[in-house]
Amino acid sequence: MNRYTANLCRLEFVVTLACTGRCRHCSEGDHSSSGEFIDGDKAAAAVLSAAKAYKLDSVMTFGGEPLLCPEAVFNIHAAAKKAGIPKRQIITNGFFSRDPEKITLCAERLVESGINAILLSADAFHQETLPLGPVVEFAKACLKAGAEDIRLNPAWLVSPDDRNQYNIETRRIASEFEKLGVSSAKGNVIFPQGNARIYLADYFDLSAPVVNPYDEDPEDLRAVSVSPDGSLLDGSIYSEDIVEILERYSPKSCVGGNSYDI
Repeated sequence: MNRYTANLCRLEFVVTLACTGRCRHCSEGDHSSSGEFIDGDKAAAAVLSAAKAYKLDSVMTFGGEPLLCPEAVFNIHAAAKKAGIPKRQIITNGFFSRDPEKITLCAERLVESGINAILLSADAFHQETLPLGPVVEFAKACLKAGAEDIRLNPAWLVSPDDRNQYNIETRRIASEFEKLGVSSAKGNVIFPQGNARIYLADYFDLSAPVVNPYDEDPEDLRAVSVSPDGSLLDGSIYSEDIVEILERYSPKSCVGGNSYDI
């Protein structure tokens, strides 16, 4: 086995870079409301293949907004459940529709597909451009559908303990979800990349090197991310088996993936 990927335990899928939000803290920069979506069938096949070769304990889907392409999400997590991968997670801003029926159906199918951790990106930054009402309704629908674990995944500025105006508003939003029985995960601390570097520059020392907390050690990949076009490391799951890509990986030939610490 390739020594650089021998400890791989997590697959991540960027379902799409299309997003319903326009967040000033987004490390990816500005998002379009439309764009390329991952092929759910090929992504599911990659999960099943990788699970035979590696001891995977986590599969995660995110974006952009992954629930703009729900069928791909369902396929990926159904495959993860079939493969016996214990952690099956999604990060979503919870705003993909205003239609109560669509919200309810999506929540039910998320649970049916095998997702057992739903991380809601609700905070001061997301709610600058996204209505809170439909996100609350989505959370309620997930709880009613029997979601095992649904928590907020807020973005904090400077640190979770800092008393800046954004963190104060995030705590207020979190209190609304606490009334429903939805607690908060530790979330993440914003770093100066993408939009954050432009719109929140006053909160950072821009002369210092940018440290992405989600960067993987290229010589010991524990997690890899598949892009919406199927690309992974120096290959594509659309044209070859994911195991072949992972087995030939070398840190000298390409850059490793990122990992969300949830």
